[in-house]
Amino acid sequence: MKRFFNTTGPCFPERHYMVDPLKRLKGVVPLIEQGQYFVIHAPRQSGKTTFGLALMEQLNAQGRYTVLISSIQPAAQGRDPVQAMKIAAQCIAQDSRLYLPEAEWSPALDANQAFQENGLFNYLQQWSLANPKPIVLLLDEVDALLDDNFLALLYQLRSGFTTRSKGGFPHALGMVGLRDVRDYKIRIRPDAQSMGTGSPFNVKAESFFIDRFTSADITDLLAQHTATTGQIFEPAAVAAIEHLTQGQAWLVNALAHHIVSRMLDNDASQPVTEALVWQAKEALILRRDTHLDSLIDKLREDRVSSIVGAIINGDQLPDDRLNDALCYCQDLGLVSRKPPICFANPIYQEIIPRVLSYSWQLSIPQDDADPFWYIKDGRLDMDALLKAFQKFYRRHSEAWLEKYDFREVGRQLLLMAFLQRIVNGGGRITREMAIGNGRADLVVEYGDQTFVLELKLKYRADSQAEGLEQLARYLTRIGQASGYLLLFELDTRQSWDTRLQWQASMQDGKAITLVGL
Repeated sequence: MKRFFNTTGPCFPERHYMVDPLKRLKGVVPLIEQGQYFVIHAPRQSGKTTFGLALMEQLNAQGRYTVLISSIQPAAQGRDPVQAMKIAAQCIAQDSRLYLPEAEWSPALDANQAFQENGLFNYLQQWSLANPKPIVLLLDEVDALLDDNFLALLYQLRSGFTTRSKGGFPHALGMVGLRDVRDYKIRIRPDAQSMGTGSPFNVKAESFFIDRFTSADITDLLAQHTATTGQIFEPAAVAAIEHLTQGQAWLVNALAHHIVSRMLDNDASQPVTEALVWQAKEALILRRDTHLDSLIDKLREDRVSSIVGAIINGDQLPDDRLNDALCYCQDLGLVSRKPPICFANPIYQEIIPRVLSYSWQLSIPQDDADPFWYIKDGRLDMDALLKAFQKFYRRHSEAWLEKYDFREVGRQLLLMAFLQRIVNGGGRITREMAIGNGRADLVVEYGDQTFVLELKLKYRADSQAEGLEQLARYLTRIGQASGYLLLFELDTRQSWDTRLQWQASMQDGKAITLVGL
């Protein structure tokens, strides 16, 4: 079978181009040899299951252990802990028959067979006592279980930990999922308080995080396609893929697959250029595959929206004394794991504001958003566009913001929606936002024109002076001579005649136009 860039499910070397999964995560095998329990976590479609499958194959080939990875996601359907644990045991039984020799199968489970309160503990104990080798069990998709069902899983695994040295439970066990189970601050119900004192799974020795592809990983992955087909990824294209994805495994594969299979129709004689990468990025955003949609769906959650709002506004972190909201967003892969806290990659950084403002983008009247008024002879008139936005903002902002779920960031998103309607198709908007920046920076590229816009909320009397200094520093950093500071007045008691300003100034040698709103 001809190999291809995989965007669905785990990777298999005979079918897919893939980075060696065992090189991406070090230290698991020594823990297995010590008989430890551990956690493997990473955002969705980062390679967790691929790693588990490769580890299972490698260790089973060595013959010392019985190693099984089993997804217990179906157990999420259990109506209570007993039924959920029975479904989990059925998953293990089915997967053992798929991957293991018959002598090492876990016990069969009849659908009508009674299952006790400690049923999973008893099931794993029975298998361990009868099995000819020490068992290494990797439970995949563990965080699909919620509330009491998840607690039941953790308690029964912890109970078995103390008996494993006598062969009465799996020798080593890994929990694989989206989140780290570190001292799990489990919420019994969505509105309940944290357990606080720690996790029933506090026997874990270590948590492993599967990080993003490195630059070398991306180069190697793309080179596999070149070696197979002869199709070249130009150096600028490789650099663009690395920049746009920041090594997120699914995004790397999705961009490459879209270019090779859809845009170039598998014509290996055509090289992959940087321009194709940017076009593919736009196509992925508009297509919103399951990977992107599952992330966007999380924006409805309060702990996600609070972090997203802080990034777009450039605010400090919201009150999150235990860092639960931030850790959750990091575990989802939405935001960076290191300061400054920002969206995890430029694709997420673009798609999140665009999704949040999409209904506005569609609702802006054509008379206001007709490119005819702002684009002449292929040149974008940014002054005319921003003056038109001032008029639009005066007419519509109060009514539109009043009904908006993300009202705290609605002003900036309304501007982004307006710009997107004008620039869409003929130009590119690059966003730079981070917690603590105190603003959002936009770079609008149209043909050979570059416009820099800084969006800032007027929290204090000195916000204007601060914004001018921030924008001048940003212009210096990116090598631009001029820019626009859009300052949104938060005191709605101020008259529109006072709020709407257009003022040219110089700041540290940079020409800056103040646009008051």
